[in-house]
Amino acid sequence: MNSKVISVILGGGQGSRLHPLTATRSKPAVPIAGKYRLVDIPISNCLNSGIDRIFVLTQFNSASLNKHIKNTYHFNVFSAAFVDILAAEQTPGNAGWFQGTADAVRQSLHHLAPFEFEYVLILSGDQLYQMDFDDMIKNHEAAGADISVATIPVTAKEVPGFGIMKIDEAQNITAFVEKPKKDFESWTSDVSDYLKAQGRIYQASMGIYIFNRKVLYDMLNNDPHTDFGKEIIPGAINTHKVVSYLYDGYWTDIGTIPSFFEANIGLTDDIPQFNLFDKRSIFTRARMLPPSKISGTTLEKTIIADGCIINASRVERSVIGVRTRIGKGTTIVCSYIMGSDYYETLDQLKEAGESGKPIMGIGERCYIKNAILDKNCHIGSDVRINGGEHLADGDFEKYVVRDGIVVIKKEAVLENGMVI
Repeated sequence: MNSKVISVILGGGQGSRLHPLTATRSKPAVPIAGKYRLVDIPISNCLNSGIDRIFVLTQFNSASLNKHIKNTYHFNVFSAAFVDILAAEQTPGNAGWFQGTADAVRQSLHHLAPFEFEYVLILSGDQLYQMDFDDMIKNHEAAGADISVATIPVTAKEVPGFGIMKIDEAQNITAFVEKPKKDFESWTSDVSDYLKAQGRIYQASMGIYIFNRKVLYDMLNNDPHTDFGKEIIPGAINTHKVVSYLYDGYWTDIGTIPSFFEANIGLTDDIPQFNLFDKRSIFTRARMLPPSKISGTTLEKTIIADGCIINASRVERSVIGVRTRIGKGTTIVCSYIMGSDYYETLDQLKEAGESGKPIMGIGERCYIKNAILDKNCHIGSDVRINGGEHLADGDFEKYVVRDGIVVIKKEAVLENGMVI
């Protein structure tokens, strides 16, 4: 294990662009791929890279995240490894909330101080990627850097969504501009012929940083700015050696409902860009669920998690989460069903059947397309959810529509025959 590094994972703000998935949970606690949480991705990247001292910083809706981490990351009693939550707290020196990424780390420095380490690895809790941080650390050491920034090549169309770096031949970052909307043609960087052919000639910050310990403490204690990407990193370029670590694998920032939806549905591709079937494990809570049981269902490009009971007619290009029940005659297309936190008992199922109330899961003869069903939904029989561009954006009692994607809210009950 790497004793030189301690990792800090930023839990993000309110996550309003991921509403309603963040109504009762923080962004890092949002379920992904049917069985994981978003926070499992950076934590797994750390553990696979030999980094096993990890703090997760959060302040909004942290109960679900706390519970997940407590139930998941257990280490040998003789090990120094840990994954700990640092929630925003009032102290004699600070009575306010985190004001930004840098301010969150600044307010948490006293928790890091007792540990021995040379470098701090700062990560986001809402990104999907697989990276070997050991390579980035070696690159940081070889370059003699004070700060390293992971960068990814992007096209001109993508530039307005990123902080763009200008990089010299020695991979030093010489200039930075935050999300330029126009006149950014001069911000190209030297890239390989392969990347040039794809038009990926701009280097974008991934929000992944390595700081030397002393540099981090000096900067945060003497600089009142609150955000790494907008203020701290651009300011450091003129005073410190800031280098780029070029990453050319799959990476996506899961900040909106469309990006979240596309990331999950993309997992069903024949060869997905984010490969779950890799030797580098993604760690999560061990639930000890039974295998999934499927009867009379045609499955096409579908991922099914543990503990499901599926009697659907057809499931196509969809992700089916843990403990999902799907009734006979139902068709699900291009959707993410998050599943359930528990099973209803046989008595509860019998009572629901006699009263005509929807059971937890999806009933019979339903049609669901372009949708996300949050945890513990009760979808009655003959329900029709047909997402697409024909639907206007809106926030309703039981569901939200974002860019044609219908998001059924957590624990919502859709009565028999409801049409969206």
